[in-house]
Amino acid sequence: MDVTHDVSSATDSVEVRVRASPSLISAVRVVAADLAARADFDLDAVSDLRMAVDEACSALVAVAAPDAVLCCGFGLGPDHIVATATVAVSAPTAIRQDTFGWRVLATLADSAEVISEQDGSKPWIGIRLRKDRNTG
Repeated sequence: MDVTHDVSSATDSVEVRVRASPSLISAVRVVAADLAARADFDLDAVSDLRMAVDEACSALVAVAAPDAVLCCGFGLGPDHIVATATVAVSAPTAIRQDTFGWRVLATLADSAEVISEQDGSKPWIGIRLRKDRNTG
């Protein structure tokens, strides 16, 4: 899977790859919170980003192909963090945006969108989040 994590406007970027398993989402969540804290986000924004990344990763793990890798890239801008999480899928699939989990995710992040490439030989789906520093 070759996915650009939209870190072009970022001053720094970090990428985490783990097996697409619910038990490993906590590792990605910890990285998200640590990056936000080091970027001087307030405690509410750190918590919001951590929970939004958790919801995004949980939604993706649920649709991931067997033995897929959950890849999460974080781009740090001067006043925001962009998190892009992706997984390979076995067949064309969608992330439902009418669920309680999506509503939570969309409320915690300043923006959230589903991204995908499902026509090629290596289909994938992902979620891109943005959290701004000045919102809690």
